[in-house]
Amino acid sequence: MKKYLALFLLMSIVGFSQTFKQVKDTTALKQKIESMSKSTVTIESDFTQEKNLSALTEKITSKGHFTFKKDNLLRWEYNTPYKYLIVINKDKIWIKDDKKTSKYDMNSNKVFKEINDIMLSAVQGTVFKSNKFKTAYFESEKFYKLELWPLDKNMKQTFKKINLFFDKSVTSVMKMEMVENNDDATTLEFSNKKLNAPVSDAIFTAK
Repeated sequence: MKKYLALFLLMSIVGFSQTFKQVKDTTALKQKIESMSKSTVTIESDFTQEKNLSALTEKITSKGHFTFKKDNLLRWEYNTPYKYLIVINKDKIWIKDDKKTSKYDMNSNKVFKEINDIMLSAVQGTVFKSNKFKTAYFESEKFYKLELWPLDKNMKQTFKKINLFFDKSVTSVMKMEMVENNDDATTLEFSNKKLNAPVSDAIFTAK
């Protein structure tokens, strides 16, 4: 299970301190999200991750840089407090730390595949189309929130709920949240985003 831990750390929780109410026109919101997904080719962003573990009194905070490129290319580079790299290139995944680089076949490992699918669909805003979730739609003055409740048996064994936050213009995901069944929770917040800038395929490998 240790090799899965880094991927679980990518998922997130903690809401914005605003009052949310149910969205009345969900069709219009879905259209906004679909439009965003179709028009987004690349995303570059800094991120701040906070992990809340029931066994610890203090949050674990990490920072790094995130890069996404269609189709199915992801790079998560942790810079503080430690150096760590996760690269997903279609059906391959690399995990690199100071000591070694490990490579895995996505299709041969169901856990990797499920987490990869969640990450990609969250970044692209297509997760509400999945039959693996029951989705509820909420809004505040500044944000939309999608609450995703797992329906898939395997996913329900680990995750209680996933939340996605969008700004009202729905340009990209601003914050991702995940609550695990033991109530451990992680927050992943994006900042300094660049959309559709040129990104080389060469960065989606790790050696």
